[in-house]
Amino acid sequence: NSSIASVNTSGLVTGVAAGTATITATSESKSGSATITVTLAPVASVTVSLASPSVVVRGTDQATATLKDAAGNVLTGRAVSWSSSNSSIASVNTSGLVTGVAAGSATITATSESKSGSAAITVTASSGGGATFGHVFLVTEENTNYSDSYGSAMSYLTSLANTYGLATQYYAVTHPSIGNYFQLATGQILTNDDNSSTIQTVDNVVRELLKAGKTWKSYAEDLPSVGYTGGDQGNYARKHNVFALLSDVVNDATQVKNLVPFTQFATDLKNGTLPSFSNIVPNLCNDAHDCSLSTADNWLKNNIGPLIASTQFQQDGLLIMMGS
Repeated sequence: NSSIASVNTSGLVTGVAAGTATITATSESKSGSATITVTLAPVASVTVSLASPSVVVRGTDQATATLKDAAGNVLTGRAVSWSSSNSSIASVNTSGLVTGVAAGSATITATSESKSGSAAITVTASSGGGATFGHVFLVTEENTNYSDSYGSAMSYLTSLANTYGLATQYYAVTHPSIGNYFQLATGQILTNDDNSSTIQTVDNVVRELLKAGKTWKSYAEDLPSVGYTGGDQGNYARKHNVFALLSDVVNDATQVKNLVPFTQFATDLKNGTLPSFSNIVPNLCNDAHDCSLSTADNWLKNNIGPLIASTQFQQDGLLIMMGS
């Protein structure tokens, strides 16, 4: 098996890949054989290099690990794990892509077969007057005071707040919910009637996104079908998905198709086809409107956790989660 071990005309055997092969010598129609086992040379050293020793907040930097055996030969095809000494400063994914999180310094480490190598990276604040984001995600929860939701009752949400950021001076502008959702989408309360079916024609986020050449979708859990603009169905509440009450959506055969069931979100994330702006609407149970805080917290962990961990989000994503 020459894919495991090759042999030249002088009988010099060279290991090619891990496995077992039989080496045969033949002379005057007589042959003899011997079995040889090829093993992988162990990793003796790991060296980590960075494309740049510094990165701005929200910027990315590719780290590369070079593995060598005791003889100094470069090894390939080995498993490598990555870690950061301080993920609140710089995070690193399984491919070695480093993302600046906050200003400061961190050490990026690659490990293979118990051998490790590291490189230091410095994260600096953006000099452009603020970070820019290619993908923005808005998730809105329901009907819970800050004092109840921040803490053990919603441990996952609280861990995100502690790791990334917490806006303690954000308040609802009205009650009940629908006016707050319109405030987010249009900058105006417009109505406090949760049962309103009036199509609103004022300027809104969809209109502005389209003007800027950006894409959008509203991913609503339990939405009956793509493009559905009707009233409540089961655990779906239109008052929490006011994009279905905007004239720029309802009166446009193309834009209305951006009202999609939440099941589409995982598909778009997997395929790398998420829009510039994603409005994420859990159903009445999973947004804590009708069910427990732990139910809502588990939903966030199971559905928003994979988003945060994704390469696309790590490169240029902004996630905003709030209560109404």
